[in-house]
Amino acid sequence: MKDQIETLKRSLIGGQIDRRGFMTGALAFGAGLSLSSSVLAQAEAATPKKGGTLKVGFLQGSTSDSFDPATYNNDFMFVTNYAVFNHLTEFGPAGQIEPELAESFEAEPGAKIWSFKLRKDAEFSDGKKLTAADVLASIDYHRGEDSKSAVKPVLAQIEEMKATDDHTIVFTLSTGNADFPYIFADYHLCIRQAVEGKIDAHSRIGTGGYTVESFEPGVRIRLKRRDGYWKQDRAHFEQVEITTIADTAARMNALMTGQVHIIDRPDLKTIHLLKRAPGVRVETTSGTLHYTMPMHVNTAPYDNQNVRMALKHAIDREELVDKILRGYGTVGNDHPVMSSMPFFDATIEQRAYDPDKARHYLKQAGLSSLDVQLFTSDAAFEGAVDASLLYSEQAKKAGINIEVVRQPSDGYWSNVWLVKPFCTSYWGGRPTPDWMFTAGYSKDAEWNDTKWQNERFNALLLEARAETDQDLRAEMYSEMQRLCRDDGGALIPMFGKYVFALRDEIQHGELSGQWNLDSLRFVERWWMA
Repeated sequence: MKDQIETLKRSLIGGQIDRRGFMTGALAFGAGLSLSSSVLAQAEAATPKKGGTLKVGFLQGSTSDSFDPATYNNDFMFVTNYAVFNHLTEFGPAGQIEPELAESFEAEPGAKIWSFKLRKDAEFSDGKKLTAADVLASIDYHRGEDSKSAVKPVLAQIEEMKATDDHTIVFTLSTGNADFPYIFADYHLCIRQAVEGKIDAHSRIGTGGYTVESFEPGVRIRLKRRDGYWKQDRAHFEQVEITTIADTAARMNALMTGQVHIIDRPDLKTIHLLKRAPGVRVETTSGTLHYTMPMHVNTAPYDNQNVRMALKHAIDREELVDKILRGYGTVGNDHPVMSSMPFFDATIEQRAYDPDKARHYLKQAGLSSLDVQLFTSDAAFEGAVDASLLYSEQAKKAGINIEVVRQPSDGYWSNVWLVKPFCTSYWGGRPTPDWMFTAGYSKDAEWNDTKWQNERFNALLLEARAETDQDLRAEMYSEMQRLCRDDGGALIPMFGKYVFALRDEIQHGELSGQWNLDSLRFVERWWMA
């Protein structure tokens, strides 16, 4: 009976039957009136409904934010992007890549030539139909010689792209890449409208489910659902308001008092308050989130590998996971490949806290002690300041004096990250090692936040991408993980779970965990019961 009732429930949620059909079927299968009514209520709560105004409180947001997709660098703009614009592909609940504006995609043998078929029913909010010219111009914007886009290195593999008709694009790559469709789900690669072969980078006209009513950078944005959105089963809220609430206590209080419906990154030290609050629930997803302390390897003293190794051995990762993440995560090993990702090498020894070994590396660098500054803010990640202070205490046993320099939250991603030689940061991660390494570790990556240049690593990156023998590919990615761990400038102490909180009236289906909040697409996918 249980399986039959569950089948009826899915049919009701999917719209194949109505309430009467569900009750008739449930009673016929032997479920009592009480059980049938209870399951019906659950199913109806899980059925998307149109309407309501969603209010969101976000940690991130900067006065330097803009709609230029090349400059996106925080969750405020990432989420706004996915609400207003669409991409060629998107992530499904299990992390699989699915078509979005692309109706389908396929590769020729060797995965060097890819064909993407575009949807014919997608249109921009001004009524213009989507064409291949829009896609080509949107991608070319990030490939330009003067482009500072973080996704530019990922697109460098494209040797040629052309439209064979208004709804077909053929990409020719420099080498084969079986992971190629994944990159088009990146938040930078939203599709804009082309005018004479170019896009207006600041345009707010998209093919997404919402239009922009008002935008105050670093403060708030107001969105409105538009009629005629080509995804008829998405964009359920009538209006959406996203507000930056950088103070975590204020953000949590706003949720508990009903001022907002959703918050990101609650304080894990006081998360029990949310769990006890009436009408509020805490949820988590596991993805590729990791917290980092990037060191600029072109700046003294971090240009010395022994100094980097000393700093990597002077941090107690287990203590950070316990005290900062409160168990909502696992220890990191100074490379960005998560255990859930393909080609993760579990045989690589886990780096542990070892002050004596840290002193050994300092001695190898010709030093008896070390004084450095670590720039930080909770804008980097919730608990970043506490993590920095804890690290500072741990490092003293190795003769390393870390001065923790607190920075303002506003402008952190413009004024500190990529600028200061040693700071705190985070990565939402990427679904494949190739994408992760290309975005943050390759020699020309705009977001190579350690300035690392390793010839062997960069050669392997190209070889592994084109290799079709999966065993050989695994060997290459293993070596790349080891190179990052032992030579790279990224200290990666922790992988974390995405933790968020919401009010009970906000409902959703199966969550995608690639990035936070349903892979940043909650505005389009969730609804108000």
